[in-house]
Amino acid sequence: MEWTFVSWDFVTALISIIMLDILLGGDNAVVIAMAANKLPAALRRKAILIGTGGAVVIRLVMTLIAVWLLTIPYLQVLGGLILLPIAVKLLLPAEHNGQINASDNLMGAIRTIIIADAAMGVDNVLAIAGASHGSFLLVACGFLISIPIIVCGSTVIGRIMDRFPVVLYGGAGLLGWTAGSMIMHDKIVGQLIMQTAGGWTEFVVPAALALFVCCAGYIFSKYKKTASLNLEKLS
Repeated sequence: MEWTFVSWDFVTALISIIMLDILLGGDNAVVIAMAANKLPAALRRKAILIGTGGAVVIRLVMTLIAVWLLTIPYLQVLGGLILLPIAVKLLLPAEHNGQINASDNLMGAIRTIIIADAAMGVDNVLAIAGASHGSFLLVACGFLISIPIIVCGSTVIGRIMDRFPVVLYGGAGLLGWTAGSMIMHDKIVGQLIMQTAGGWTEFVVPAALALFVCCAGYIFSKYKKTASLNLEKLS
């Protein structure tokens, strides 16, 4: 798909990528803070800056590879299907993982930040690659804009999401739409669906999956909260 800076499609796709980066990057910002927690204040900032820089480079390379891989028939469909449970999980109550071991030296903290970010960034990579529809320029622009926002404003972003749950539902719906769009842009499966059912499916399938994600996330979230309250009563 060929886009230019002045096209509306480019602008809307870029906004989607920035939103996905911010929504899926919150946990990574927490990991960065935890990994450098034991360092002196002077070294902590240095570790965060160097570690984040290294993590961004690795994430960018991973995303560009994913963009190329998604041009292979059927992999767009597989990527879209993998993205659906990730979107639903975004709406479930957070589970804090305390497995990140803070290091007491600069190089150890930087290494922890880069490795942890790469491991946790698979969902982010897949979502961004799918939303870009093969545009390396979109991926690069999205990273350049969203990474500073995540690093500098992760606390503010977290508070906004806690206070306004509709933001999370909007993000989950966007992920569902991206998953559907990935399926419909697959060179074989997408074309087969449109030829069989009609061109209107190019928009209906992403919309249906966006709605599915929001409904499934709401139902599972309610169930999980109820189960958690019942366990607290029994204990």
